[in-house]
Amino acid sequence: MPRYDYRCMTCTATYELTRPMDQADAPATCPEGHVGAARLLPVFASTGLADTPAPRGGGCCGGGCCS
Repeated sequence: MPRYDYRCMTCTATYELTRPMDQADAPATCPEGHVGAARLLPVFASTGLADTPAPRGGGCCGGGCCS
């Protein structure tokens, strides 16, 4: 089951719940017992370097082979 992050609108606690996808937007109760938490959007970053550079030109319509 996926995990979702929530933030309590009353005490601003941020917490995680594991629940089915069809219940992702269902009302959630924070660990302090407050109702009305908002689901947070996931934030992630992907960085890195390619092992080889991207190809340039070539192919029929990019390398001049079409006559």
